[in-house]
Amino acid sequence: MNQLIAYVIDGHELRIRPAPLERQWMDDSDERFAYRCLPLNIANAHGWEILCTAAFSAIWDGRQTNDAIRIKAKPEAISPAVSHFGGGVLTFHIPCLFRTDPGVDLFVTGPVNRPKDAISALSGIIETDWSPYTFTMNWKFTRPNQRVHFEIDEPFCHLFPLARGSLEDVTPTIRKLSENPELDREFRDWSERRDTFNATLVVPASKAAQEKWQKSYFKGVHPSGAPGSKDHRSRLRLRPFKSAES
Repeated sequence: MNQLIAYVIDGHELRIRPAPLERQWMDDSDERFAYRCLPLNIANAHGWEILCTAAFSAIWDGRQTNDAIRIKAKPEAISPAVSHFGGGVLTFHIPCLFRTDPGVDLFVTGPVNRPKDAISALSGIIETDWSPYTFTMNWKFTRPNQRVHFEIDEPFCHLFPLARGSLEDVTPTIRKLSENPELDREFRDWSERRDTFNATLVVPASKAAQEKWQKSYFKGVHPSGAPGSKDHRSRLRLRPFKSAES
C-alpha cells in the first residue's frame, strides 16, 4: 500500500481531508447538471485538501513590496496567510512535512474547480520522498484593490502524489484519426448519436428529453454499449488522514 504521511510540526494544527466531490457552483447549476461531467467530478476528488484554521481577508494595493498586502483577521484569531514574497503573492505556510514513497513527488495546487475572484492559486511539485523542508502554498492576486475572503475550514490547498519522471517517460505523437480505423469508427458512431440526441432533446416526448443527457462515458461503455476499461471510475473514495494513535 502506498504511503502518504503528514508529520505535523509540534504545536501546530493541520486540518486536512479527502477533497469532496461537491462544489457550491455545481449545486447551483440548473438541475445540478454540472455533476453530469464525470471528468469534473473525478478531478474534484482527486487528492486531499488543507483547510484554513481561521477566517481572514486580504487586499493588495498593486505594489510589488511585501507591505502591499494588508491582511485582516479577527482579534482573537491568527491569520494562516502572510505576505512574504511580495509581488502580490499571498502565502500560506504548511505546518507539516509530508513523506511519500521513494520516487514519488507531491503535486500541490489550489482547490480544484473552486474559482475565486481576484486571486489565483499557484502550483508546485515537491520531492517529498526525501525533503526535510516545508513548503508554502501561494496565491497571486490578479487585480489590486479587491478584498478577498477566506473562511474558516475553507480549502486553500489541494495535493496528491505523483510518480517522479512519469511524464518524461511519455512519448507524445500526433497522428490522423483515420490511421486507427476502430477508434475512428467509434468516434463517428458517437458523434452521430450525439447529434441525433441533441436534435431531439428539445422534443418533450422524445427519448432524449426523458434521458436528459448521454451517459455512455459516465457508465464507462462505448457508444454501442460494449464495455470500456475494466478499471473505469465514476467516483473516487480516498482514505482520510488518521492519527497513528487511532
